[in-house]
Amino acid sequence: MLKNKKFFQILKSYDTIIPVPISKKRNQKRGYNQSELIAREIAKRAKINYNNQSLLKTKNIIEQSKLNKEQRQKNIQGVYQIRNPKKITNKKILLIDDIYTTGSTANECSKILEQASPKKIGVLTIAKD
Repeated sequence: MLKNKKFFQILKSYDTIIPVPISKKRNQKRGYNQSELIAREIAKRAKINYNNQSLLKTKNIIEQSKLNKEQRQKNIQGVYQIRNPKKITNKKILLIDDIYTTGSTANECSKILEQASPKKIGVLTIAKD
């Protein structure tokens, strides 16, 4: 993916890469956040700032994969918050999520990131369900 010149140029148009966070409980249980691992590697190879401190998941919720579209949209509301908004104000942000099913998670994260007035928010997912 990173060897594709056109794709790589699109990546380079962003200032900061932010992974979709998971809850502390899930991170402790699993031992890693797959979106964070993907985002960190892309940022490293593309030499783009990596930021996993500005978007936080503040609540444990029912796993999105166990819900239908309407339930997912309701379930994800109010789950994320912004921290250190000045770090992303006027930045071009690329949000990284591992899988796109209904778009509820990416939409909610983007809505929260908008509070910091970034120049642009893009979303990159690795898989579509």
